[in-house]
Amino acid sequence: MAHARLALPRNFHRVSLACFNPLSFRPTVATRTFASRRAAAISNELNHSGLDSDHHLTAAREWVARLNSKAITIPRDICEISFSRSSGPGGQNVNKVNSKATLRVPLKSLLPLVPQLLHAPLQASRYVAAKSQSLVIQSDESRRQTANVEACYEKLHQLLKSIAEDTIPGETSQEQRDKVQKLYVFPLGIGIHFEEHANLGLI
Repeated sequence: MAHARLALPRNFHRVSLACFNPLSFRPTVATRTFASRRAAAISNELNHSGLDSDHHLTAAREWVARLNSKAITIPRDICEISFSRSSGPGGQNVNKVNSKATLRVPLKSLLPLVPQLLHAPLQASRYVAAKSQSLVIQSDESRRQTANVEACYEKLHQLLKSIAEDTIPGETSQEQRDKVQKLYVFPLGIGIHFEEHANLGLI
């Protein structure tokens, strides 16, 4: 009894199988960017607190932009400056002159001036003195009091800027938004692709 044999065409080696079993693949889940995850977390936090997340994020981003351009600064009348003997550079008179500047900013005066998103990280800052609930920033880089005072205010500015950059996500580009919305990305070329004139048959 003759048995049928499967005969392969001569050009079988030219047959391209992109995916033999289309049902065996698993869709790839698009990975969200760090910024989008952070934005989602902040949005979720604002929603739980009953706040308008879009409004607060927009206002916070505008505040950061003005802070970066120094269009806004923290009013100095809410700050307290004191001086003490410096241990920094200055030669023989370094310990005889009260040139070290200490800047104190009460959180109760500072927090109303910054976006609400920054309240928690500011309260958790290592610069906060727990007893007085104030930011405490010091400078003794110079022998001149005025220079150290300005250095303290610059450190305050940089602190706010750093916390804002770490907390408030930048606005996601439209391209990134589109990628995030496509939760399932299917690979191209699913199916079996044969050479145009390839034939399979039983002899």
